[in-house]
Amino acid sequence: MHLKVVITKGEDGWYVVTVPSLPGCITQGKTIKEAKENIKEAIALYLEPSDEIIPGEGARVIEVAV
Repeated sequence: MHLKVVITKGEDGWYVVTVPSLPGCITQGKTIKEAKENIKEAIALYLEPSDEIIPGEGARVIEVAV
C-alpha cells in the first residue's frame, strides 16, 4: 500500500508528518528520516483492526483486503 504524506517543519524544528487520507494519523521526528519511520509505525497502528467493534442490530463485521 502506498499513501501520500505531508511533511512540514514545525516551529520547534521537529518535522511533523500527517496522512491526509487517514484523519488524525500524525507523528513527528527530529529528522526527516526519523519522521518517515515514525509515520510508517503510526499508519500501521491506525490501520490495525480493533476487536472492540460492536456492530449494531442487523449489522456484521467483515474483513476486506486492500
